Amino acid sequence: QVQLVESGGGLVQAGGSLRLSCAASGNIRMINVMSWYRQAPGKQRDLVARITVDIRTNYADSVKGRFTISRDNAKNTVYLQMNSLKPEDTDVYYCNAFEGGRVYWGQGTQVTVSS
Repeated sequence: QVQLVESGGGLVQAGGSLRLSCAASGNIRMINVMSWYRQAPGKQRDLVARITVDIRTNYADSVKGRFTISRDNAKNTVYLQMNSLKPEDTDVYYCNAFEGGRVYWGQGTQVTVSS
């Protein structure tokens, strides 16, 4: 009932910046929580950042001070601004949304940071 479409992934040099976007569509009343996760091959999918409908945020220690999550409730869109990128930030990034008592995932977008 809810679809998540991600964009903004790509290749960037170390120290550079990138902004990810995730737009939700479908039968939406209110998305209480939107989050970004990342996952490397053979590793667990880990939370990067999350934001509630009242704009409370949480960040993984590894990205705190470098990444900023924000949302536009009118557009049902969440953003992840990534600054001072490091090679270890290279991963597949996934958008996540909690709406109507159900959880939804995006398809994932590749972020590659070159040294």
